[in-house]
Amino acid sequence: MTTPFNPLSRQHFAFKMIAACALVASTAGVFAQQTIKLANIIELSGGGATAGTNFKNGVELAVKEINADGGVLGKKFETTTTDTQSNPGVAKGLTQKAVDNEVFAIFGPVFSGSIMVSMAESRRAEIPNFTGGEAASITKQGNPYIFRTSFTQETAMPKVARYINQVTKAKTLAIIFVNNDFGKGGLDSIKKALASTDTKIVAEISTDSGQVDFSAPVLKAKQSNADAVFVYSNEEESARALRELRKQGWVKPIIGETTLTGQKVIDLAGDAANGAIAHVGLTVDAPIPAIRAFRAKFEKAYNYTSDHNGMKGYSGVYALKAAIEKVGKLDRKAVAAVLHGLKVSTDKYPGILMNVEFDKNGDLDRESFMVEVKNGKQEVIAMVPPLNEANVNVKTTATAKK
Repeated sequence: MTTPFNPLSRQHFAFKMIAACALVASTAGVFAQQTIKLANIIELSGGGATAGTNFKNGVELAVKEINADGGVLGKKFETTTTDTQSNPGVAKGLTQKAVDNEVFAIFGPVFSGSIMVSMAESRRAEIPNFTGGEAASITKQGNPYIFRTSFTQETAMPKVARYINQVTKAKTLAIIFVNNDFGKGGLDSIKKALASTDTKIVAEISTDSGQVDFSAPVLKAKQSNADAVFVYSNEEESARALRELRKQGWVKPIIGETTLTGQKVIDLAGDAANGAIAHVGLTVDAPIPAIRAFRAKFEKAYNYTSDHNGMKGYSGVYALKAAIEKVGKLDRKAVAAVLHGLKVSTDKYPGILMNVEFDKNGDLDRESFMVEVKNGKQEVIAMVPPLNEANVNVKTTATAKK
């Protein structure tokens, strides 16, 4: 029996074929584009505006340089920038839009609470996502598409602990921390790092994000009789803590990690910042040629001095460039895979700023610094070896320069 001709079935088949072709075209579109799309999803307003603006400027400076030098695999980077408003929910929505726009890689957010929410979207789309967030939990989710441009707390805090114990010789420590993902992660990491030393934590003092009055937390630190205080909070709150510590006559060591001695904190705290000491993964004051060159270029482009966040964004783009060139094609999944275990040197990529190695989780390790604020500026006072050289003691800058 012959099946009767049905024009509707043929039409239905044609529509299915068109839809299938469109799907294939959409999937392949990211590789067929004439530019390499990057999404800058960062904090331009709200509590993270300082960090986000610096990060954005660093990314855009690197993109401008790379494009002027011929791009990557013959193609230029193209960036779009959107503001998370320092809100995790907004960050998630913007990441979804970036996925729809078929970007090759995402930079940001910088705040740990935001990247913890938004990275589920970039993971689902298999898009490499670079973040300046430091919370240890970010890279503990088994996400193969998340990569740091800064130390994780579990890399940085052992270095801080080594300095507190070996150099300041503090036997007791008070900790003032911000009660959010960033602060609680830092608290857990510094406690873990100090557990095997003879430095004991005698006070854990919680503060709120955006807190204005630090009189009570500082009073608790003083009443603990600790030999030193460790301050771990966001920029504005760190400055307020420094001012209150000086107001209440604190003369013992004030130690932190990266943010405490950032330029924004120094500007806000004024003279109260002098004497504060912090471990920093990146500083524009480091006596390293590639970093000095970056500082000069950044200041020329933006008329101010970058903090560590600008360096994170800048070096992150160069890490992406190195990974793409190693893969040899524009394949997001392959690029993410090669980033795990990737070693990038300043000999080939000066824009990476310091020799760096990424591990299987997307965390990085490299040499770092201890800095002290003197006369309103960071001064490098010691070089700190990579964590995988933990048996090597902290070196003073005098030793490091020999």
